[in-house]
Amino acid sequence: MARIVVSELMSIDGVTEAPGGEPGYRHTNWVGKRHEAGMIEYKFQEVLDHEALLIGRVTYESFASAWPTYKGPFADRMNGMAKYVVSSTLKNPAWNNTTVLQGDPIAAIRKLKWETKGDIVVGGSRRLVNALKQHDLVDEYRLMVFPVILGSGAQLFDRTEDATDLKLVDTRAFGNGAVVLTYHVERVS
Repeated sequence: MARIVVSELMSIDGVTEAPGGEPGYRHTNWVGKRHEAGMIEYKFQEVLDHEALLIGRVTYESFASAWPTYKGPFADRMNGMAKYVVSSTLKNPAWNNTTVLQGDPIAAIRKLKWETKGDIVVGGSRRLVNALKQHDLVDEYRLMVFPVILGSGAQLFDRTEDATDLKLVDTRAFGNGAVVLTYHVERVS
């Protein structure tokens, strides 16, 4: 059975909105302004290490409008890997190797998790991440935290009364001050 790995770009104050230049947000492209080669290598290795990409429609539209225009090994992997989209409105995805999950999305994701041989990475897709968390489908969180306080914007996690216990399993620092914090979800047996 596959593990679901949530990999997010976030500010110190938990904002994940418009890291790469998406329109409509005051601080758009806040990650692009702070990129460095080591981070790109890390993200490339991350997609190499995963069998499939699971995303929501908004992230799909952002990725599908950009990745097919890029060249090189990273773009080849992103464009070639299996992609699964949770959406009730997307009908005919144009991006290579994309499947829109049909029916009940949580049931479809459970089935995907059961049938996929390698791990599944989730990027962006804040609403999807919160639904996965709510249904205890996330196995690992990789949070690339950038040294910036944005003060506004959509934060990754919805407010909830439920707690999720995590175990820190890895850290990695980059020269620009960003760090990746990797946590496994601790489940009580």
